[in-house]
Amino acid sequence: MAYPGYGGGFGSFRGQMPGMLMGQPVLGPGPHVFPGEYSRHLAYPDSYSAGDPMWTYFTAVAGQDGEVDAEELQKCLTQSGITGTYSPFSLETCRIMIAMLDRDYTGKMGFNEFKELWTALNAWKQNFMTIDQDRSGTVEPHELNQAIAVMGYRLSPQTLTAIVRRYSKNGRIFFDDYVACCVKLRALTDFFSKRDHLQEGVVNFIYDDFLQGTMSI
Repeated sequence: MAYPGYGGGFGSFRGQMPGMLMGQPVLGPGPHVFPGEYSRHLAYPDSYSAGDPMWTYFTAVAGQDGEVDAEELQKCLTQSGITGTYSPFSLETCRIMIAMLDRDYTGKMGFNEFKELWTALNAWKQNFMTIDQDRSGTVEPHELNQAIAVMGYRLSPQTLTAIVRRYSKNGRIFFDDYVACCVKLRALTDFFSKRDHLQEGVVNFIYDDFLQGTMSI
């Protein structure tokens, strides 16, 4: 079956939107990483970073291990100006960004993962700007529902209502909350699909496995 969020249409977006078509490699330099795989390539040769402006943003805050934690990621994204005129990402949103791509459960993000995140953020931002036509920095609940549908997710009205209730403030959804919603949708879909081996949309969870997957996001 085609999971919601996998293979959805993204209009004229240049960056591929998460989720991706099942089995397609992650965009970015270095070795291809498929959904569910962890790239162990942490120390990147110069050939991966030559002429790449993102390398400058990343290495300015990364530790000696070549990775960033949530606070470093927040600083990196703020300095990069990726949010444009919108408010910078909160620390909590940066935490779940890392959790979405933290395939080795270190609580940190390497450069390839950062590149993957950058592609996703740009696509999400373009999606948000398309519906935020008055540039207020917020969208209405029905616009969030439309954006979720554009990303390829097929969700029930009850689920959409729950999402709006969780991420709206005074009836509006701010950019930071919108991105947090996109991150969680992708991460939980990835978590579920990895365990749905028959792709039937039904999974039996061990309680501890369920808690590990959901509490980390």
